[in-house]
Amino acid sequence: MLLERRDFLSSLTLASAATLFTGSSLLAATAPKKDKLGIALVGLGYYSTDLLAPALQLTEKCHLVGIVTGTPAKAETWKTKYNIPDKNIYTYQNFDRIANNPDIDIVYVVLPPSMHREFVVRAAKAGKHVFCEKPMAPSVADCEAMISACKSNKVKLAIGYRCQHDPNIQAYMKVAKEQKFGKVKMVNSAAGYVDNRTTHWKQNKALGGGVMGDMGVYALQGARLATGEEPISVIAQASTTRPEIYKEVEETMMFMLDFPSGARAACQTSFGINMNHLQINYEKGWVKMEPQSGYSGNKGSMSDGTIINFPIKSQQAKQMDEDCLAIMNNTDLIAPGEEGLRDIRVVEAIYKSVKSGQSVKI
Repeated sequence: MLLERRDFLSSLTLASAATLFTGSSLLAATAPKKDKLGIALVGLGYYSTDLLAPALQLTEKCHLVGIVTGTPAKAETWKTKYNIPDKNIYTYQNFDRIANNPDIDIVYVVLPPSMHREFVVRAAKAGKHVFCEKPMAPSVADCEAMISACKSNKVKLAIGYRCQHDPNIQAYMKVAKEQKFGKVKMVNSAAGYVDNRTTHWKQNKALGGGVMGDMGVYALQGARLATGEEPISVIAQASTTRPEIYKEVEETMMFMLDFPSGARAACQTSFGINMNHLQINYEKGWVKMEPQSGYSGNKGSMSDGTIINFPIKSQQAKQMDEDCLAIMNNTDLIAPGEEGLRDIRVVEAIYKSVKSGQSVKI
């Protein structure tokens, strides 16, 4: 069997691996410029299966060429459905051999957050550009290591903040930048849904679970993007109404952010409450968004009568195309690794505040 043979090859020595990496660097240096970049998805769960793979059928600057999975049955299904050649199918054990595959330009890490650092670093060492799903990682130290590995290996690192590619979200970001209604005074940002699962990574602390490792980032991003600033302090409170499910991690988090300009943000996020909205109050007006971070249909209005409602076929397709263009043209990414790091700095401070019961400087 192909997968068994590849597992055997994963036992190659580190010296052999180093040779492969050197070879990949030479391949990259001499490879002709492509019209479409090849993407390999690492992890074939719901997000890859139901959203990224379909989006990759709509993209113009990239296409699905490879997969990495620990499940042979999934490999066979994807191979047939997307016409993926055997040589572009990898396991987690032999993943490093991707270094010698010129078909694959980008590795998209779609795994539980606890695994992000390992596979981003391995991909960077293999000479591949990296897209990494949010949240970037469970800790600031992990994020910094991921950024360092990508810089050292001269590859780009983009975090999968699909919303920042959505023109509806960009509309209220523009209001903050241009101060259309004056300074931001108060933000209310909420993101949550009811998750009744019991064995998912989101309920597992070791895998990076807890609501701040998922929906909490949307609530936090809403506040950060609405103000155009980075928070300087936070006070937070965690709670759980279903301890039989959320016994290791928080189900709900409420946190208040202070910003340098004097703006404040009240944020709520939960795995037990359906909510997705954003309200921004300025000196001379307001902006309301509902939903504020959906996969589609994000829309809103402004106090001057402006309607925010830009149709978008696929956030994920737009995200990947724009990130690929940045790679092809060697320009700035919309959401690079540093953007993911900014969120995790705040997340760490939120957990410190919960533990101490006091406001924490960021």
